[in-house]
Amino acid sequence: MSLTPYSRLLARPAVLRLVLVGLVARIPHAATGVVVTLHVTSTLGYSYGAAGVVTASMTIGMAIGAPWRGRRVDRIGLRRALVPTVLVESAVWIAAPHLAYQALVVAAFVAGAFLVPVFSVVRQSLAVLVPPAEQKTAYALDSVCAELTFMLGPVLGVLLATQVSTTAALLTIGASTVGAGVVLIWTNPPTRSEQEVTADDPGALDHDDRSPLRSPRIWAILAAGTAASLVLTGTDLSIVAQLQDQGASEAIGWVVAVWAFGSVIGGLVYGASHRSLPPLALVLAMSLLTIPAAFAGSVWTVAVAVVIAGLFCAPALSSITAALVASVSERRRGEVLGWSGTASTMGGALGAPLIGVAIDRASPQAGFLASALIGVVLTAVGLLLLGAVRGRQARAADPLVPAAAETAAAETVAAETVAAETVAAQTAVEDAPAKAVDHLPARASGALTQVGEQSPTCR
Repeated sequence: MSLTPYSRLLARPAVLRLVLVGLVARIPHAATGVVVTLHVTSTLGYSYGAAGVVTASMTIGMAIGAPWRGRRVDRIGLRRALVPTVLVESAVWIAAPHLAYQALVVAAFVAGAFLVPVFSVVRQSLAVLVPPAEQKTAYALDSVCAELTFMLGPVLGVLLATQVSTTAALLTIGASTVGAGVVLIWTNPPTRSEQEVTADDPGALDHDDRSPLRSPRIWAILAAGTAASLVLTGTDLSIVAQLQDQGASEAIGWVVAVWAFGSVIGGLVYGASHRSLPPLALVLAMSLLTIPAAFAGSVWTVAVAVVIAGLFCAPALSSITAALVASVSERRRGEVLGWSGTASTMGGALGAPLIGVAIDRASPQAGFLASALIGVVLTAVGLLLLGAVRGRQARAADPLVPAAAETAAAETVAAETVAAETVAAQTAVEDAPAKAVDHLPARASGALTQVGEQSPTCR
């Protein structure tokens, strides 16, 4: 594997700065879930179920807020869109450690709805800063960076919450989140090729009112995103349950790290290659390769199985981003990437209870199998949507040919009629006395005008 594509990509100062900002800014987001859980269970003294309600409230807020925030970035520019986010996040995270449980549930929803859109902004800006020929590499690198943050974030969050306090951990997450927003406002990475139009003329986008969700192709790609997120969530839960069932709880950390490492390797290889693969194909491969983990009888075989499945994780996520960006205009990228975040959030939110039920009622092995099955089903839904798009396009294409021919024939007859009438009118003008010109028939006069307008010399 050659790293030349990555060195060429990072040789651009704006891209390097964006990648580093995105890498650091995502860490607090990755740590939020575990820190909130520890705060609710340890500091407030509630159950894990109650902690799940708080994280679910934040998840719902993220799912609702992501498309809205993306649309605001599209319409008024990044800086103006992020100012309310920074202000609201500051207030929420300063208050969060001191709130009672019920108020914390509400605050979590608000924090999710106004979360700094680091993921979508980074990807939207990469689409502007990087030429199309190198965007696959850029999105793969972005997915690898996301994997690294989800490896580092929870570890740092747990360390701070257990060694200092959950209050300090929550305040640190808040400060980091707000800091990420401020850095994005300061650096202001471009989200459109002509960013000044977005920032200075909000009305410039009003003519493009077609929602990305009106396209079945977008729905197919979003189905792939939901499937990928659900499979990842289910695999995570199943790894924990499988190793606990085998009496190897101490191995959970490094097995999950190996799984993520497989994703990093797969993402780097995919980004350096010259071939792109459809997102649905990659998600399908990731789903099917989750099945062998269900039959792993030891810690080492579990590790080998999940690292193979992980090879397709980052490529699938980067391919989803590339497909979405290529399917809409620049004016809609923020919104459609917001919907991508919503689809991923829904996949994670649905995956946790569904796979949890499979594990509780059957076995940890059933968790892997259920993850794979649901991933395959959602992928099939995406393929059906794409098939419907192609079928509709094929049906729409055929009738246009005879219709166009009939229209062209009718226009030809009309043109010949007008020309004949014009010749007759001109002959009448030449033969008539000069005073007869004033009484030229209106129909012939109109014909002369039409011919003049249709003549090639007048174009």
